[in-house]
Amino acid sequence: MSWARSILSIILMVAAVAAVTIALRTFVFVPYEIPSGSMEDTIMPGDMIFSEKITYHTRQPERGDIVTFKDPIVAGRTLIKRIIATEGQTVDLIDGHVFVDGIELEEPYVGTDESRPLAKTAVGIDIEFPYTVPEGYIWVMGDNRESSQDSRYFGAIPVSSITGRAAVVYWPIDEIGVLE
Repeated sequence: MSWARSILSIILMVAAVAAVTIALRTFVFVPYEIPSGSMEDTIMPGDMIFSEKITYHTRQPERGDIVTFKDPIVAGRTLIKRIIATEGQTVDLIDGHVFVDGIELEEPYVGTDESRPLAKTAVGIDIEFPYTVPEGYIWVMGDNRESSQDSRYFGAIPVSSITGRAAVVYWPIDEIGVLE
């Protein structure tokens, strides 16, 4: 009879661990591996990050947040970019610099990259600057401006498409840290 209890105990323990894992991934955080260089040098290709899901239950997305969101072009794919502007704000790209509501952004995370409109946008998308972000939407851009398909390509994205706030790089070990 003790072997039956041991087996039942192991089964219950495995079930409990599986339930906790599913709950954490569903309600708290999701791990992602970064596939491209669109967020260099903040996040590098191959870096592994956690995107947490709690923040936006207590506040609205803000400029500067790095977010994961559903790709508006490719179904089932998740992208990661930085919020540049929120609803009602006007984005303009002038001489390689980003202006929001007429004020140039200080963007130390882009290095020497220039922020220019893209020559080509997604099919059916027409983006003209200055661009006012519609209600319920955000404007996102990659930190590696010269190698990022972002809102300049697919337009503003709905806040409802955000899957989380990128919070921590957990791999590689020498790059572990909080994302800002």
